[in-house]
Amino acid sequence: MIWPYVYVFLAALLVDLVPFFGPPAWIVMVFFQMRYHLDIWMVLVAGVIGSTIGRYTLSKYIPYLSDKLILPQKNDDIHFIGEQLRTAGWKIPTFVFLYTLMPLPSTPLFTASGMARINAIRILPAFFMGKFTSDMVMVMTGDYFATNATDIANGMLSWKSITGSLLGVVIIALFLFIDWRRLLQDKQLRLNFHIWK
Repeated sequence: MIWPYVYVFLAALLVDLVPFFGPPAWIVMVFFQMRYHLDIWMVLVAGVIGSTIGRYTLSKYIPYLSDKLILPQKNDDIHFIGEQLRTAGWKIPTFVFLYTLMPLPSTPLFTASGMARINAIRILPAFFMGKFTSDMVMVMTGDYFATNATDIANGMLSWKSITGSLLGVVIIALFLFIDWRRLLQDKQLRLNFHIWK
């Protein structure tokens, strides 16, 4: 039966396509794995591929969203970061890989890279490898502990998911409100909260 794996793929894609915080893709994978008694490895492959495509698409449409919502001066500042990061070589994929190994939401990562117009193709292999590894741990742990739907619903509102979401908001806020040009050129930390149109 291939359809449940298609559902895993589509659900992971949709969850990671949105620019705000929702349930992590691994919860979707655990749900379908338990609901249809699916092979964990096939669930991981389908889910991580869906998640990777979702994040890639997010990084592609977020610049248009930021152009509509954020002041041109702040967009210029964010583009400046992108130019600086393009010259960082292997450091960016290494950071992405290590970041995705941690239980942190990847929304800020792809929102920031998309707004800075960093070519997502450079970071997708590192994201895929890190995401596969961290999701493997979460799905196998979820398979062990989540024996009914109530456990999954409680997991969505656990202190870990709330803390992870709040940390993601803080990361995006820091990315948006820091005057990056001044920090990188003049080595001065300055916050600018007047960024919205």
